[in-house]
Amino acid sequence: MKRKKSSKKQVQRNFNIVMLLFILFMGFFMFDRFLGMFNEKFNELKIVEDNSIEEVAKYGPVIHEELEKVNLEEHTVTVAALMMQESKGMGGDPMQASESLGLPPNTITDPRQSISQGVSYFSKAAAYGEQKQVDFAAVIQAYNMGIGYIDFVAENGKRHSEELAKKYSMIQVEKNPQKYNCGGDKNNFRYPYCYGDFSYSTKVAKHIETITVEKPDELAAKAAF
Repeated sequence: MKRKKSSKKQVQRNFNIVMLLFILFMGFFMFDRFLGMFNEKFNELKIVEDNSIEEVAKYGPVIHEELEKVNLEEHTVTVAALMMQESKGMGGDPMQASESLGLPPNTITDPRQSISQGVSYFSKAAAYGEQKQVDFAAVIQAYNMGIGYIDFVAENGKRHSEELAKKYSMIQVEKNPQKYNCGGDKNNFRYPYCYGDFSYSTKVAKHIETITVEKPDELAAKAAF
């Protein structure tokens, strides 16, 4: 009897060990599949991001030339980052500058004209921001929310913050709630602050860290070499 009980216990232990090993194997297998899928999706996102940076970078010389006209060429990367946030360098109005002329979005269809107008608007915002003694983040945010945002920041501590941008957005929303309602989508991350993007300056700052553009003189040097 003892031998039979001992034998049964041994069989049970062996069975338990086999099941444990099987579960561990399946766990590692599933984790490996998950990791593989995650890496695949990450690489897809990275490719899209890299392509976007290339689309923007090709406009680097034009951006630099336009900025030279207003003596702001040191902001080439900044304006490229604005373009990255606005359009990822795509379309005929990569700076999304039509609205700064009082026109409907994407009325401009020539990238060179878009960059010229985008630089002109950025130049006005930068000059007004300096006059009002606000921080540069407020100037960046003004490209998205309009130069009136600079006045608002100047009256509220002179330093941009997302909370301040939300307050300004809500003021504009209350003026025209039918227009600024995020298309009625309450799941939109901006809702209910549907005028502009309160996180715009933060996003542009991240693009500034990753974008590199070549200036016309650098391209000429490469060609000569």
